[in-house]
Amino acid sequence: MPLSTPVVFLIFRRPDLTARVFELIRKAQPTKLLIVADGPKDEKESLLCQQARSIAENVDWDCEILRNYSDVNLGCRKRISSGLDWAFDNVEEAIILEDDCLPDVSFFQFCQSLLKRYRCDERIMMVSGSNFQLENEKIKDSYYYSKYMHVWGWATWRRAWKHYDVEMNSWQTFKEKELLNSVCRDLCEVEYWLNIFDKVADGTINSWAYQWVYACWQQSGMSVVPSVNLISNIGFRDDATHTSSQESPLASRATSEICDISHPAFVVNNIEADNYSFDHIFGGKKMKFEKTRIGKTIRLLRDFKAILSKKYRSYHDAVL
Repeated sequence: MPLSTPVVFLIFRRPDLTARVFELIRKAQPTKLLIVADGPKDEKESLLCQQARSIAENVDWDCEILRNYSDVNLGCRKRISSGLDWAFDNVEEAIILEDDCLPDVSFFQFCQSLLKRYRCDERIMMVSGSNFQLENEKIKDSYYYSKYMHVWGWATWRRAWKHYDVEMNSWQTFKEKELLNSVCRDLCEVEYWLNIFDKVADGTINSWAYQWVYACWQQSGMSVVPSVNLISNIGFRDDATHTSSQESPLASRATSEICDISHPAFVVNNIEADNYSFDHIFGGKKMKFEKTRIGKTIRLLRDFKAILSKKYRSYHDAVL
């Protein structure tokens, strides 16, 4: 059965990955496909961008195609944010895939079903396709509620995206009122996100996705996260923008299928799962260890070793 929910496909210069993800979109057969493409940085990329666009337009089913192509390179921050602004000017809700997010075919119906279920529920800001619980897979229902917004394959509504601001203009006020403390109860977690949001707001971190986390948190919003992983990120390689480490445990993870959907009895965050995400995905476990007495001692020894090494190199250079 054709997919009635529009699909937004975000592409750039990787035609081989675009082809793999597009093949799963073809199987889902959405009746509306919105293609967002960034422009090339140089002549070499120009050919790759054209190839990726040709693949994404190779629609052989009954489907309306809308295009939003940039002639120049905007970069991840501006291209994805502006592309999604455009998409939600045209549709009320959508499933969103980047060119390196390979979904299980059940991902599309999972998103469509939950987009419908929570369409008017302001508490829910998005539906995710990624599950990062790794060894902590204890979810009994088909999904759980989380404060974290995993965007490797996801879906949302115009009513949620309207809160997004790529510039994070309200961040300083939010920060001064210490409202992050109402979202993150762990002091290490507060410290981590204060640092991230500060760097995103001042442009040090070139990202579009952290702004989405902030947009959801300032609305006390939650996400729906599947109990199994529905998305495999196949883009961990040298030509990636943010995922170049091929040794990451998150690279090319296996996917599973969700068929019959069972719903949680209560609409509350799964605190255990969120704590696991912070500790193992965002580095919270390492941060907490470095604040212990042993961790502080190891860090001091490491810093002392670095100072000695620097002094030795300076002496060595002077002698030579």
